[in-house]
Amino acid sequence: MILNLLLIVLGIVLVIWGADRMTDGSVAIAQRLKIPQIVIGLTIVAMGTSMPELCISMVSALKGTPDLAVGNVVGSNIFNTMLIVGVAAMVAPMTILRSTVKKDIPWAVFGSVALMLMCLDNDISRIDAIILFAAFTIFMFLTLKNAKKKQSDPSSNTEEEVKSHSILQATTLVIVGLACLIFGSNIFVDAATKVAQSLGVSEAIIGLTIVAGGTSLPELATSVVAARKGQSAIAIGNVIGSNVMNILLIIGTTGIICPMHISGITPIDLGTMTISIFLLWLFSFTRFKVERWEGAVLTILFGIYLSWLIYQVI
Repeated sequence: MILNLLLIVLGIVLVIWGADRMTDGSVAIAQRLKIPQIVIGLTIVAMGTSMPELCISMVSALKGTPDLAVGNVVGSNIFNTMLIVGVAAMVAPMTILRSTVKKDIPWAVFGSVALMLMCLDNDISRIDAIILFAAFTIFMFLTLKNAKKKQSDPSSNTEEEVKSHSILQATTLVIVGLACLIFGSNIFVDAATKVAQSLGVSEAIIGLTIVAGGTSLPELATSVVAARKGQSAIAIGNVIGSNVMNILLIIGTTGIICPMHISGITPIDLGTMTISIFLLWLFSFTRFKVERWEGAVLTILFGIYLSWLIYQVI
């Protein structure tokens, strides 16, 4: 048991470290190819933050543990919306950009509702996955189109300084990062499955808690620090973007490669994910800000949901 728990931690570290290295290398290669900074940020960097969830869900589905794959996504979205936004808002009220409220959150709501409806028959078919992936391509097209309009406005043109790597260094980072992602995901999924079996806990519960929490920890730390520095608009935008990608990209890609039959993800799990994003959307309309008390509500609701999961185990 102790060895498997240590392997879970090792798997998380490898996956997160690998995602960072792969993202750094990909960004460097994109810069060498003269790809605009805004496009790099909205594609490579944004997807890089979702690579841990993508790899773990993909490996889980291929190894025959689809509840772990879907539980990872559902749990991560609940963590993102309730715990990360909730805690960050309690640290400092979080400002939300109008574009996030009007364009990004509706996509997160759509993804949550779509996934909930698709899971009613306990199957995510290849057709379901294609629909989700098609929605992801539309989302990215509209996001890039909007970003290019903003980039053409001189007042919003802010290029960031980034590390410069040679092509050899960048390629090495991508290869090493990808290797760590694959190796870490395999270690993580195998260890998490063994822990679930030894404790008599369902793979869905492990996915909704340990897996989801582990892959969401970087976002939690980043969002809390950003809130304290007064950069909450960017932090919450990244959280919402992560929610959209988790469902549309990760479930879409995973389901296309390996259609999934799920049995342990309950309507309460899916309902909590959907209600949480609706609640955040509602809070967002109040002066485009999540106040401390609203953050406390989200955090308390997360505590209630987590208590329910623990009760299911007991």
